[in-house]
Amino acid sequence: MLSKPKNRKLAAILAFSGAVVPIAGFHKFYLGQPLWGMLYLLLCWTPIPKVASVIEGFWYLAQGQDEFDRNFNLNVIPAGASVQTQSVGVDPAQVGAIADALRQLDSLRQDGLMSEYEFEQKRRQLLDRIA
Repeated sequence: MLSKPKNRKLAAILAFSGAVVPIAGFHKFYLGQPLWGMLYLLLCWTPIPKVASVIEGFWYLAQGQDEFDRNFNLNVIPAGASVQTQSVGVDPAQVGAIADALRQLDSLRQDGLMSEYEFEQKRRQLLDRIA
């Protein structure tokens, strides 16, 4: 599902606000991670979410915009951006090999031999080779 791109500075502000207000985790909801947001809310009576929020706020600011986009805006098309339908300078044989590798990874994931997290990491690595 395509949505608006997430803003790195707003995510950092929401994370830092978690250290000040009694309830932390709003930045997780903003970034599309509702399970983590719920965990932060459930642990709001401990200092854990406040400390984690501050660390994540610094992490968001320390990342470059490209890295932040890779982590949180992967499936988002910015407003006003045109979608390029054909890549220039990409070898079709390389794309085919990467597609085959992605199919094999998906098969491993479906068979339970690879976690969702591992699959997503490998998928991103393979797709980065195309770009």
